Amino acid sequence: MLTKALHRSQRLSGIVRALIPCACALCGGESGDIVCDGCNRQFFTARIGRCRMCAIPLPADASAVHICGACLQRPPAFDAAVAAVDYVQPLEQLVLGLKFGGRLPLAALLAQKLHAACQAAQVARPSLLTAVPLGSARLAERGFNQAAEIARPLAQLLQLPLDLRLLERRRDTLPQALLHPDERRRNMRRAFTVAPSHLRQVHGAHVAVVDDVMTTGETLSEAARALKRFGAARVTALVFARTVD
Repeated sequence: MLTKALHRSQRLSGIVRALIPCACALCGGESGDIVCDGCNRQFFTARIGRCRMCAIPLPADASAVHICGACLQRPPAFDAAVAAVDYVQPLEQLVLGLKFGGRLPLAALLAQKLHAACQAAQVARPSLLTAVPLGSARLAERGFNQAAEIARPLAQLLQLPLDLRLLERRRDTLPQALLHPDERRRNMRRAFTVAPSHLRQVHGAHVAVVDDVMTTGETLSEAARALKRFGAARVTALVFARTVD
């Protein structure tokens, strides 16, 4: 019954898109979907080489290298990372539209692109999916957690169990984007813990943690440290976009 209802919903959505064309979220041109075919081909078709540990783009001549120099010198706390795109114009508008514009339908698109990146990267399959939690003040202000909104459809696509209460934020932190890299590390220190009622789920598990954007990786590293303190065997970071600076 659930499958039939889902198919009916998808058919209805297709009819509505055909009758009421919308504007592409990237180029603004007429489109039957959130992103037009042209932008899909331009921005989401090519696969670039990325560091297996932090998902930073690798130089074109580094085809035999799978880990960047920064990760060799100072590995992140998570074991692997996957990113769908670079955080550059106009792709950053998808993140900003979801995060600050409240355009929740974008979350499903971001999840779809991240799912495709996971398949292409061929990373080890996690046993459990969660998302970076927001602080209580920011959650109350925004009304939703953009990482959780991406994680919900992604869990369905990956066919993985999702637990959005696995990680807890121990304290509100300053926005990472406003801080120097050294300050970001201090800002996130001991910011997360594992909910006491979820300790058995974490022990020995391979947990994938979803976020919208990775910049320095400090937020996801701190989440990984918390999970490993309570027995996680492996942590993979899954992000829609990765900064390139």
